[in-house]
Amino acid sequence: MAAAEPPGLGRGPAPPYAESGRRPRDRRKMAAPGSGGGSRADNGYSSQQPRRRKGPGALATAYLVIYNVVMTAGWLVIAVGLVRAYLAKGSYHSLYYSIEKPLKFFQTGALLEILHCAFGIVPSSVVLTAFQVMSRVFLTWAVTHSVKEVQTEDSVLLFVVAWTITEIIRYSFYTFSLLNHLPYLIKWARYTLFIVLYPMGVSGELLTIYAALPFVRQSGLYSISLPNKYNFSFDYYTFLILVMISYIPIFPQLYFHMLHQRRKVLSHTEEHKKSE
Repeated sequence: MAAAEPPGLGRGPAPPYAESGRRPRDRRKMAAPGSGGGSRADNGYSSQQPRRRKGPGALATAYLVIYNVVMTAGWLVIAVGLVRAYLAKGSYHSLYYSIEKPLKFFQTGALLEILHCAFGIVPSSVVLTAFQVMSRVFLTWAVTHSVKEVQTEDSVLLFVVAWTITEIIRYSFYTFSLLNHLPYLIKWARYTLFIVLYPMGVSGELLTIYAALPFVRQSGLYSISLPNKYNFSFDYYTFLILVMISYIPIFPQLYFHMLHQRRKVLSHTEEHKKSE
C-alpha cells in the first residue's frame, strides 16, 4: 500500500522525528511504536540518529546513505517512466508495462531492509519490517505478476503511483536524515501526503486483489488440493479474501495513528522554529 501493510499498510515503528536542533531528551520521549507517515516503517532513521545512538557506525551510515540514494533514484526512474509512457500513449491505461521491470526490481530490493534490522544497523523490529516489506513484495509478485489479467486494470496504476510518490519521499527523508540535514519540505511531505496517498494505495491494492479473484479461482493458482502425499491443502482464492478482510481492522487504526503522529511531529517543528 501506499502506506503500510497487509499488502501495503504503512510500515511498522513510529516514524523518526528528524528535527535538527531538538534536545536529546525531547527526542527520546517521542520514540513510540506506530506506523510511518505514508506507507512504511521508518526503520530507525533520523536526522539525529548518529549522535544519539552508538550505531550505526561510519561504515554502516555510509552504506545506508548509498542504499537510500539508490532506492530514491530507482523510484524516480519509475516515476519518469510513468510520465513518459503517459505522454507517448496519451492514455493512463496499461501504463504498468512501461515500468514493470524497475518496479519489480526496486520493490524487491526493499528486502534488504529486513537484513538491516536483523544485523542491527537499523534499530527497528525485524518482525514488523519483514511483515511490511513482504506484503508489498507479495502484491508485486504473487498478485500482479502472477495474475497477468490484472496488469491492465486501472487499480494497478492507482497503487503504483501511490507507492512511487511515497517511496521517493521516504527514501529522500532517510537520506537527508542520515546526513543530519533534513529539509522542512521533505519532512512536511513525509507527514502530510500520506493523507491522500495511503487511502489511494490501499484502494488500488484492494481493487487489484479483487480483480484477481475470478482468475485465481478459475485457474487454481497456487492452490493445493487433497489428496496428496503431504495430506495438506491450500486455497489461494480463500487466502486472498482473508488478506482483503485483514485491511478492515488495520487500515483505520494505522491511518488515525499516522494523523496523530503528524500533529505531534509538525507541531514540535513549529515550536522549535518559534523558539529560535
